[in-house]
Amino acid sequence: MKTTHKRRCVSLGLILFVGLINLSCGKKTDTGEDPKVTTMGSLEVTAKLVEIKGELPDIPLYDYAFVFKYEVLKTYRGQLDAKTIYVGQYNPLKPRSSVADARSGEIGGNLKKFQVGDIHRLALEVPIDDYFMGGIVNRYFEENVSPIYWAVWTNLVIE
Repeated sequence: MKTTHKRRCVSLGLILFVGLINLSCGKKTDTGEDPKVTTMGSLEVTAKLVEIKGELPDIPLYDYAFVFKYEVLKTYRGQLDAKTIYVGQYNPLKPRSSVADARSGEIGGNLKKFQVGDIHRLALEVPIDDYFMGGIVNRYFEENVSPIYWAVWTNLVIE
């Protein structure tokens, strides 16, 4: 009788322990919302990065914007009719928190690395030429895509 009670207590303790580990290891969700992304730029969206066309140039002494292809999931601010947009990100090999400089103006975010399939909350301006006067690596040029948006703020969304 005592042995049965002891086994039940041990089993219950194990179940509670496993449950607590699952809760503490669970992924937190994050909508990417912060005071910068909700106020900067004229357009605010949540979008999935669907394609990085080619390799990102790794040339530390060359400041450039690289055009990424996104699928828009939700629009918060601004007028947007397209489901697919093309967004220029300044010096995309740098984390968004440290990418801003005199050439780019005030840009940023919490995204550390661009990966296809990730979801980003973006504050955007359009067209890119009105906001950035440097080199633009646009591998969609022959597809004649337009407009190209300028990423002002880029945060990672965790679902």
